[in-house]
Amino acid sequence: MSTAESSEFSGKHITVAGLGVSGVSAARALAGLGAHVTVVDGGDSPKLRERAAGLEAEGVTVRLGDAATLPAGTGLVVTSPGWRPDSALFAAAAEAGVEVVGDVEIAWRLRALKHGRAATWLAVTGTNGKTTTVRMLASILKAAGLRTAAVGNIGTPIIDVVLGEQEYDVLAVELSSYQLHWAPSLRAHSGAVLNVAPDHLDWHGSLRAYAADKGRIYEGNTVACVYNVADPATERLVMAADVEEGCRAIGFTLGAPGPSMLGVVDGLLVDRAFVENRHQQAQELAEISDIAPEAGPPAPHNIANALAAAALARAYGVPATAVREGLRAFRPEAHRIAHVADVAGVAYVDDSKATNPHAAQASLAAYEPVVWIAGGLAKGATFDELVEASAKRLRGVVLIGAERALIREALARHAPDVPVVDLDRTDTGAMAAAVGEAARLARAGDTVLLAPACASMDMFTDYNQRGEVFAEAVRALAAGPGTDQ
Repeated sequence: MSTAESSEFSGKHITVAGLGVSGVSAARALAGLGAHVTVVDGGDSPKLRERAAGLEAEGVTVRLGDAATLPAGTGLVVTSPGWRPDSALFAAAAEAGVEVVGDVEIAWRLRALKHGRAATWLAVTGTNGKTTTVRMLASILKAAGLRTAAVGNIGTPIIDVVLGEQEYDVLAVELSSYQLHWAPSLRAHSGAVLNVAPDHLDWHGSLRAYAADKGRIYEGNTVACVYNVADPATERLVMAADVEEGCRAIGFTLGAPGPSMLGVVDGLLVDRAFVENRHQQAQELAEISDIAPEAGPPAPHNIANALAAAALARAYGVPATAVREGLRAFRPEAHRIAHVADVAGVAYVDDSKATNPHAAQASLAAYEPVVWIAGGLAKGATFDELVEASAKRLRGVVLIGAERALIREALARHAPDVPVVDLDRTDTGAMAAAVGEAARLARAGDTVLLAPACASMDMFTDYNQRGEVFAEAVRALAAGPGTDQ
């Protein structure tokens, strides 16, 4: 029997919502398994037409310019992560009694199809830190000699991985709240929620709904539910989860760990969870300085990320030596607490990935004093808690972006004495002006920190471009006036 014939999707009429990366991946995979696939997308751009042509050459039907009408005969809808639950297409599916799932759900159902056995899933979610933690976890697993990959929301569609030629022992899976919302049967070996803070509320409708979708990562866990001791919301999600008998709640903390926790003692990462006697014994895993040593001293939130990664790896049975080796081999991605240059005694740091207040607060907590560059699209977020927590660290603030007024108003309420430069422009050239203003406010020993607390799409393609433009402006400042780069 062929793979297509053995698939539950063979011969089924499936509608895929969206021509993005995950939509194209799902359409190709399902068509390859013998399904009759129609892709719908409300857009109709040259780029979308090019993607549509590629899929149509593979036997997929594509309908552009109409994302609301459910194609006749549809037996299953597979959505892309960004599609809101209240979309007209899904309302039509509900009325017709048609199930709606995401690409992660499809990958979970197909996980054993290609190789006859399924790789173990170690899953990570959280408002911030997911990608760093998953990459740390993959590095640790690799150091243990395991066949592994960092997959999911991290950039590699997980359907492509489970149906690919490479066979894996264990996968480090990054999952967004969107993906978890549409993955009802997912049951990971072990899962972690790093933190929960207001984000994507326009999509979920409320913080409660957002947190509940994050908490889905714990459902059916068999070995460990990893939570953040400093974030009680994550422990509450563990307590509410329906897990397999014997599954344990494992905390991580930047302080000394109690039993069934990982934490920090005298500059060491230590484990009191996966040891013979967790009430009396602790296992040294690594030194703090072992965490990506080439990147310099880690910020506190990256120490927490390392502990979460270590907890998941230890839940899988990885030895302490592999934790140390994996953290040493880990290399952070760009635009995450990246030191760009020192100019006139001032450090310039790019944390463009800090796209919400929770991430920006963690970034600001790593430096003092700070000239803060912030602003962009707020995505429904508020900034009072961020500003109140960070006010004493601020030398000055430079604001850019479409919704910068929300941050300016929070500064007026909670940090009225901090100098604020409000740049009333949203063109890409505003970043060079912002860096110039930040340099004027900063003194030797300060840090100029790009941690926008907002999304970037009002001015830039994405946070990557925003960080690159910041770095270019810093390098131009270091070169001095009239110097070609």
